[in-house]
Amino acid sequence: MEGTVVQIFSAAGNGLAGHISPGSAPKPAMIATSTLFRGLRPDAVLDIALAGKIKRVAKGSTVFERGAPADRLFVLLQGRVKAIQSTADGQQVTARFLNPGDPFGCVVLMAAGTYPVTALAEIDSLVAGWNAALMMRFAHQYPKIAMNALQYVGAQLRDTQTRLQEAITEHIEQRIAHALLRLVGQSGRKTAEGIEINFPISRQDIAEITGSRLFTVSRTLSKWQRDGIVKSGRRRIMVVAPHRLLMIAERPPSVSA
Repeated sequence: MEGTVVQIFSAAGNGLAGHISPGSAPKPAMIATSTLFRGLRPDAVLDIALAGKIKRVAKGSTVFERGAPADRLFVLLQGRVKAIQSTADGQQVTARFLNPGDPFGCVVLMAAGTYPVTALAEIDSLVAGWNAALMMRFAHQYPKIAMNALQYVGAQLRDTQTRLQEAITEHIEQRIAHALLRLVGQSGRKTAEGIEINFPISRQDIAEITGSRLFTVSRTLSKWQRDGIVKSGRRRIMVVAPHRLLMIAERPPSVSA
C-alpha cells in the first residue's frame, strides 16, 4: 500500500487536508497545528513540511522500538499510536496514547542515543517523519520548536508523575476512573448516550495504563456498566455519567467503593 493514494485529515481533525501518497512530503496544513510546530510562521512551517516524509504504519506494527537508535522524530497525522514500555518482569505498560498532531521521538532534539519507549500503531496510521540532523537544524533555525518540545515533554513527565502518585496512594477503582477521565478529556466524542473514547481501546489497555490486572479492570467496568456509569464493548468505552465517574476518582481512599 506504500504507493496508494490516501486521504488524510489535518492534525486538528476538523477538515480534509488533501490527497497524498506515502513517501511524499506532508502539506503545511497537516503539521501546522501540531504541538511541536505551533506558533511558527507559515514560511517556517512550509520549510519543515517540505523536508518531511509521510509513512504508513499498519495496525500492530511499530514506528520504532525501545532501545533503537533515535534517528528520526515523528508527528502523528492520522490513526492512533501508543507508547509502551516493558517492566523488569516482562509486563507491558502503556506509557501514553498519542493523538493526531502529537509529536513522538522528541529525544532526537535532546541528543539522546536511543528511544526510551516503543511506538506501536493501535490502528492503521499515518505519520510524518524527519531525520535527526534535519530536526536539530530546524530547532536551531526556529527556536520555537525547542520550546514547544520542552513544554510537551514536561507535560508528559507531569502526567507520568501524577500516575505514579495515583498508583501509590489510590484505590484501583480511583486509578481506573482517573484514567478514563483523562482519555475522555484527550479524545472524547460527545454522543446522544454519553462521551465515547474516540479510538479503539481494550480492557487490557486500561490495565496497562493503570498498572492493574485485566481481571480487576473487567470486573470494575462490568460493575460500572450495571450501575449506568459506563458502557463498554469490544474495544469501545463510553462514559455515560462523567459526574459519577469523577465522584469515584475523587473519593477519599478510606471510603469503600
